[in-house]
Amino acid sequence: MQSNTGSYKRVLMGPGPSDVDPRVLEALSRPTIGHLDPAFLGILNEIRTLLQYVFKTNNQMTLAMSGTGSAGMETCVVNLIEPGEPMLVCVNGVFGKRMSDVATRAGADVSTLEVAWGQVFDPEAIDQVLRRKPAKLVGIVHAETSTGARQPIEEVSRVVHSHGALLLVDTVTSLGGIEVNVDGWQIDACYSGTQKCLSCPPGLSPVTFSEAALQTLEKRKTKVQSWYLDLTLIRQYWGSERLYHHTAPINMNYALLEALRIVKEEGLENRWNRHWTNHCMLKKGLAAIGINYVAQAGHELPMLNAVSVPEGVDDAAVRKQLLEQFGIEIGAGLGAFKGKVWRIGLMGAASTKSNVLLFLAALENCLSDQGHKFPKGASIAAAIESK
Repeated sequence: MQSNTGSYKRVLMGPGPSDVDPRVLEALSRPTIGHLDPAFLGILNEIRTLLQYVFKTNNQMTLAMSGTGSAGMETCVVNLIEPGEPMLVCVNGVFGKRMSDVATRAGADVSTLEVAWGQVFDPEAIDQVLRRKPAKLVGIVHAETSTGARQPIEEVSRVVHSHGALLLVDTVTSLGGIEVNVDGWQIDACYSGTQKCLSCPPGLSPVTFSEAALQTLEKRKTKVQSWYLDLTLIRQYWGSERLYHHTAPINMNYALLEALRIVKEEGLENRWNRHWTNHCMLKKGLAAIGINYVAQAGHELPMLNAVSVPEGVDDAAVRKQLLEQFGIEIGAGLGAFKGKVWRIGLMGAASTKSNVLLFLAALENCLSDQGHKFPKGASIAAAIESK
């Protein structure tokens, strides 16, 4: 849907980015200042404090890397792994595979534990792999964006640390939408992205490192593979020295600060509850018209709803109609789920009851146009009843 100004207005209900609050957009447009300006350094300090709140950590090495979530992934891997060192990556979707690729490129001796897409890992299986081949670092995706499955990080953490390994967790999709408890779950390195449940434009990647991870970084025998992502250099900019490393994306930091302030104002638990309530509405509505989730039962993500495309329905045609006629964006399936799954985002500012009802009404219209049989209006009625 294009206005006469040439700008597009969408309801972003895909796997990210999510809708952005007007306050965040306004912050993004403020006058740019220097990246060594004392005022900007004060902004970085406030961002650190609010990221500690969202990550639920006291880690001093908590900051926003310049780059999207994948930059956060590379930051964690290249700073903690040296060439030839063993790393175990848990793979059950696209982003687990990406972590494995990043680690391989960093020179790690990579092993993988794989389960079917949409399934979760049994901590006992991780234990067995580590018994056979110890690892320095174990990586896992908390909320796999390609499958809509949530992993039991607390149980995994106990197993990983019983083997003396460090735990690396991808929270790109989960941070700000469901509980992420870095200190409570003893996560050693964690990264996220701004464009999902934090409802900020893409461009920064929050990361946090435990004391154990920092000690590992300090004991390195080789230089970090990436100069740009080298935390031994970057922490001198975020720390008291304020030594120049690279020009920070000033306005993106304005936006992230405002987005984090909005999270704090709502309160983490209230935000988690909002995501869960709207997920339940959507799930009930979809079930009423015969659409089911693909993630393992009991482990479905509230902010990323991966559901099966009904038999005989043209996946791409429905997504195109939703976008062109209703201005609603949802995501297609990736990898093993290509053409078989829709990924419906209810992230951050886009996680609202009105969006759930708008989407269900629009989806019924699209399915009806394809001749798909279902009880008309059933999804709306079921969603309303579940509130």
